[in-house]
Amino acid sequence: MGKPTVAALPGPAAGAGLSLALACDLRYAATSAFLTSAFARVGFSGDYGGSYFLSHLVGTARARELYFLSDRITATEAERLGIVNAVFPDDELEAAALARARRLAAGPAVAYRYMKENLNRAISAGLADCLDLEATHHLHTATTADHLEAVRAFVEHREPVFEGR
Repeated sequence: MGKPTVAALPGPAAGAGLSLALACDLRYAATSAFLTSAFARVGFSGDYGGSYFLSHLVGTARARELYFLSDRITATEAERLGIVNAVFPDDELEAAALARARRLAAGPAVAYRYMKENLNRAISAGLADCLDLEATHHLHTATTADHLEAVRAFVEHREPVFEGR
């Protein structure tokens, strides 16, 4: 998907639910939330790309431990490991996640699409390939209406209003 995705975890994220959350670009959790692969506990090997996303977020050794042992980890531990971006009090999670989603929705959609492509390529490509793709995407975004609006807003000391063009 060419747009940033956000997961809000108000409670348990287990098994496929965890995998779906891991597939998002940003993850926010409530203080009372916990995460577990749960697969070993029910005799499953895993699904929905969880092994891929978790390995890239925390490294292979930690991902193996989280899958093999299927322990529950708290939201605070998930934040420390880099699985979630932030933890909020239970009654503030929805507002905090929505505020970030709204901020992204108001942002430069074309630039976000290219950012995601750059970041996804960086997972498996070498530096030279990443530099080439970044340069190409940088040139493409330099010609967008959103970039021109951002330049005008900077000169006029105001926030830009992006239109996704």
